[in-house]
Formats: sequence, structure tokens, C-alpha cells
Amino acid sequence: MKVARALLAVCILALCVTLAAGCGRGGTWRKGEVSGSKPYTVRGKTYYPLKSAHAFVEEGVASWYGPGFHGKATASGERYNQHGMTAAHKILPLGTTVRVTHLNNKKTIFVTVNDRGPFVDNRVIDLSRTAATRLGMMAKGMAWVRVQSMAVIPQLRDDGDMEGDFYIQVGAFASKNNAQKLINILVQSGHKGRLFFGGNRMWNVQAGPWPDSSGAQRMLKTFRILYPHAFVVGGS
Repeated sequence: MKVARALLAVCILALCVTLAAGCGRGGTWRKGEVSGSKPYTVRGKTYYPLKSAHAFVEEGVASWYGPGFHGKATASGERYNQHGMTAAHKILPLGTTVRVTHLNNKKTIFVTVNDRGPFVDNRVIDLSRTAATRLGMMAKGMAWVRVQSMAVIPQLRDDGDMEGDFYIQVGAFASKNNAQKLINILVQSGHKGRLFFGGNRMWNVQAGPWPDSSGAQRMLKTFRILYPHAFVVGGS
């Protein structure tokens, strides 16, 4: 009897450890076949996918999902491949390419959203196993990241030709007038500025452009003196 009880305790402990590991690695929860663009409900919460990924930027916790879902259908209809460079997101349009930056080690990857999730509080994106490995987050299973859409951005150009590869986002405003005031400050300081209403439902102000990320990163140090939350984004 004592042996049986001991074995039962060991089994329960192993089950708890397995469940904890699965939660820590952010398994993707789905409710049936999640539509690509229509509102859907998972675990009592309704999500409304964006019609456009233009200028979408967010920060939060990234997790990953792997063997338990390998080969299964994703929300896009594709088979999930844990060795691919893909991701799950709750509201970005399926097929969107995003840049994911690990804000601690500064590593960056590009992945395509082909699934829905993660349906866990405080997590913004679920990466494939390979994507998570390349981002350097497998040891902890999660990481604080910035997710930036690489979708084409419709622009209102305020100072000549603003097409380029890299920009510095210096602000985002609910008021277009306030955003325009910052554009004017940038122009008066000798910089070019562009203004557009993005997928984040804000008026975004960016300075630039720069032909390469290293040039933008060097200038970012200067911008952060006045704009502490400024960051580099890719162009369209």
C-alpha cells in the first residue's frame, strides 16, 4: 500500500511538472477553426483581427510553441512547422511579416504570422521553436520583445521624398494636431519627418530616413536625449 501511494505521488508530481513546463513555454490555445479575419472567441474573450497591419507596433512577452502542435493545422490552413520562421498572433492579419526584437539581448528575427494565439494573459506573440531559438529565448522560455509590422505604410509626407529603409519613431499621438507640432519641431531642427495614421490607431511621427540600420541606431542615441522612448523601425 505504501509503495502504491508513493508511486501515485510521483505520478502526480510528474504531471504537475509537465503542465507547468507547458504553461511556461506558452502553448497556443485554439477554439475550433479560428477565422482569419472575422471576430472569434476563445476562453470567453472575443478578439477582433485587424484589417490592416500598417504601422503596427507593440511590446510585451513572447513565448513559443513546438512539438505538441507540430504538423497540426494553423488558423491560416497551413500545417504548423516548428522548424519554420512563423508565429501566432491574436489580431494581426494572417500572412503579416513582423520583426521581433528581443529587448534584452537585442537579437532580431523576421517571422510570418500564420496562426492565432497566444491566449495567455500578458503574452503578445507565440513563436515557432526555431524562431525562439534564433531569438535566444529558449533558456527562459519567454522574453520581453517588440513586435513591428513590416507591412507597407501609407504615408503623408511632410518634407520631400521620405522613402527609405530605416526610420526613428519619436512619438505617437491620438491627436493629429499634436503629432503635426512634433513634425514641425523636427523640420525646424533640420530633420525630415513623416506623419501617418497607423494600425496602432495613433498618429505616428518618424524621422529619417537612413539607408541602413547601423546609421539609424547611431542617430537613435541623439534622439533619445529628447525622446527617451524613440526606437528604430523599418521603412516601406
